[in-house]
Amino acid sequence: MTEFKNAERELSLFRWRLIIVALLVLACFGGLLARVVWLQVYKHADYVAQAEENRVSIVPIVPNRGLIYDRNGVVLASNYSAYTLEITPSKIRTDLDSLIEELSGLIEIAPRDRKKFKKLMEESKNFESIPIRTRLTDEEVARFTVQRFRFPGVEIQARLFRQYPLGDVAAHVIGFIGRINQRDAKRIEEMEDSANYNGTDYIGKEGLEKSYEKELHGQTGYEEVEVSAGGRAVRTLSRTGATPGNNLILSIDIELQKVVEQAFGNQRGALVAIEPSTGDVLAWVSRPSFDPNLFVEGIDQQSWDELNNSLDRPLLNRPISGTYPPGSTYKPFMALAALELGKRTPQQGISDPGYFYFGNHKFRDDKEGGHGFVDLYRSVVHSCDTYYYILANEMGVDGIHDFMKPFGFGQLTGIDLEHEKRGLLPSTEWKRNAYKSPQQKKWYAGETISLGIGQGYNHFTPLQLAYATAILANNGVVMKPHLVKVIENSVTRERKLTVPKESYRIPLKQENLDIIKQTMVGVTREGTSAKVFAGAEYVSAGKTGTAQVIGIKQNEKYNAKLIAERLRDNALYIAFAPADKPRIAVSIVVENGGFGAQAAAPIVRKALDFYLLGKRPVENAEKKHAPLLREDSAALRSAAELKADDESDGGPKPGAETVGNKE
Repeated sequence: MTEFKNAERELSLFRWRLIIVALLVLACFGGLLARVVWLQVYKHADYVAQAEENRVSIVPIVPNRGLIYDRNGVVLASNYSAYTLEITPSKIRTDLDSLIEELSGLIEIAPRDRKKFKKLMEESKNFESIPIRTRLTDEEVARFTVQRFRFPGVEIQARLFRQYPLGDVAAHVIGFIGRINQRDAKRIEEMEDSANYNGTDYIGKEGLEKSYEKELHGQTGYEEVEVSAGGRAVRTLSRTGATPGNNLILSIDIELQKVVEQAFGNQRGALVAIEPSTGDVLAWVSRPSFDPNLFVEGIDQQSWDELNNSLDRPLLNRPISGTYPPGSTYKPFMALAALELGKRTPQQGISDPGYFYFGNHKFRDDKEGGHGFVDLYRSVVHSCDTYYYILANEMGVDGIHDFMKPFGFGQLTGIDLEHEKRGLLPSTEWKRNAYKSPQQKKWYAGETISLGIGQGYNHFTPLQLAYATAILANNGVVMKPHLVKVIENSVTRERKLTVPKESYRIPLKQENLDIIKQTMVGVTREGTSAKVFAGAEYVSAGKTGTAQVIGIKQNEKYNAKLIAERLRDNALYIAFAPADKPRIAVSIVVENGGFGAQAAAPIVRKALDFYLLGKRPVENAEKKHAPLLREDSAALRSAAELKADDESDGGPKPGAETVGNKE
């Protein structure tokens, strides 16, 4: 049977199908058109930027680090250019160890270099370029350049390196830079100008390199560089140059620094010399020292262990981080306090029997039998302990504290270095805050006596002692001590003083200052340092000091031969010269040196001879010092022992003895 189709119906169905297909086609083209409009109109700027970023690379230009000079223009920290072999781990297509082995066939890569590279790789981001060899020779550069195609991800870069041409001289002042580690990177991220460190690999780690980092770093520049698909630079499109860091001109006289460091020889200790009228630090010695060049590219483990584990502690910046009892160098300040507070007149004296009894506790003078009649002049010149035992008892701990505080004792000086310690100028308030139990919080009168001779709780830095001496020499006018005298703009050469004016003035009577200065002149003419300064072509004022390191048993006499070298007394000396118009004020501590007159004063004499007269020491100062014996006295008992006695019954124990300082 034949089936007949409905032509009209079929035609209508075909038309609907055609319409649907046409609508679908239009919808697809409409979607494509909308997408083109979205990409070309609305997202045009974004994609143009991305395209440019693929074609144009922003390369930071690291600025030259500022230079460091001494006060006379001697370069203490400089920069030099050298080639480094660097690897970018993200671009390495083979095993890293295998790559390094291949590289070592062209350029010598020592085990130390490999260890340093792996350490840096742990601290760095994967896309950063990491040096595996620095300071390549021209021959090594040529050998690698010929074979460069074999090592994708490995490049030779020209970089600036920091150099400290004088090695360990003034190392604690200058400090050093080092590669930025993770801790540094975190600190940089928190800085307001963190973008300024893009491309920077090194940062100040210690000393002035760290405290003046912002001045020394400079302003980072940028280059817009067109790169190929392989990432190689094709041409430079634009350039904003880097601005070099500012230069630092120090107050240090590096020749004076050398003289003092040589004079120390193998002894440990510190010396600080200050120009009283300006606060300029002329010399800053911490012995032993270290070579800052070791740290620039990362110190090797052996060198680090030698420095870090040494009993001599060469990394310790003693002038600000070492604290010591001042010993008898404290007496001129105590004498000045006596005059200013009306506790003594210059003529008023005591009869010194060689001891002072407080309750049942006997505080002995260093001179058996005493000094006889002692007025204020003789108390300083002959360093009579009994005079100051009595004076301290009359003044009281808070009276001493309040007078000494403006001189900087136990206070931060604000020197332009980090890690300054405050030291300890005791007071009743300090003890209440320092201890927990009610008995420990109490200040016992017996603890005051030893303060008068610079012992007991007294602990100050060599900087504080030099600072106070400079204030005394400058008639109470306080100039903030500083190591950087001038900051110089490296482009315009404009200079700016760091300390342009005085900080404050201590209201002192000139007649009292003159009396104290005369007593200190007497020390160098007829007192404890007279032999050392015999024949000097200038008049200096000084005071010797000897301070115990440990206490010894009651009634036991001090004998250096029976005590380990590192437990012997410290030797101290303070001075300023010329006495009438001081140009230099000095403090020195020779650790375990014995007597101040024997170990400390001779070094100061050499420093003053050079600075005032230009005379250099003739003898070899490298010979190690051997302290004299002190057979006729015992060391002062420690504050801890006195405290233990006092806390047991509210005062010193019957029959207990304390022995004063021997110069």
